[in-house]
Amino acid sequence: MSIDTEASLPRWHIAILIPARDETRLLPRCLRSVKRARATLPSHVTSDVVLVADRCVDTTLELARKHLRNDGVAVASSFGIVGKARALAADIALGRYSGPPQRCWLANTDADCELPPTWLATQLALAQSGVEAVAGIVSVDTFDEHPAHVAARFRETYLIHDDGTHPHVHGANLGVRSDIYRMSGGWRGLSTAEDHDLWNRLKSQGSNCCSVSSLQITTSGRIIGRAPQGFAGALAAQDSITPDEAAA
Repeated sequence: MSIDTEASLPRWHIAILIPARDETRLLPRCLRSVKRARATLPSHVTSDVVLVADRCVDTTLELARKHLRNDGVAVASSFGIVGKARALAADIALGRYSGPPQRCWLANTDADCELPPTWLATQLALAQSGVEAVAGIVSVDTFDEHPAHVAARFRETYLIHDDGTHPHVHGANLGVRSDIYRMSGGWRGLSTAEDHDLWNRLKSQGSNCCSVSSLQITTSGRIIGRAPQGFAGALAAQDSITPDEAAA
């Protein structure tokens, strides 16, 4: 698409979607990084944030509202299921958006993550090139809660192909155009693996999906996560595997 053609179309809008459960400690880091990423977007691109504080017993909701102010919305839910929280965030975002769905991008992350300043700009460039959904990768902020060998084990086994593509799918780093999202049926109410479920449906319907290592975020290395059998659980599973067992 030429620059002139692109400029003649309705402007892009990016909605950043964040489920959160009892994230008072890590949420400020996440929202500060969201703010930095939004600041790198071109002035003609609009954006907002939708945060769903799901079954929280701390002050996550109040903290989110304090940080967001007029830059988005934070709502409470009582699902206790990450797939439902993500779906609610998407529904709210699409309800707040009145433009053409093919110009609205849903950028999904988690409240324990830190985003690089280029996170949204990278997704926008991919969307403008015709990509309809993108899966990025994660790095871990600290392995302090794990045995010493786990950091090296994670880096050795986290596969990135020579061409920069990869096999990973993380709900904390997944973007999708809103019309393609709706066509797939959206997030399902799953307590775990909701990201793989959505990604598989996006691919099976023939969407233009790409998996790129250039889209990288940092996530928490905590040993106890919020979703059963989620990333924290997979990381913790490495704790009981000794270096000798891993090499066998």
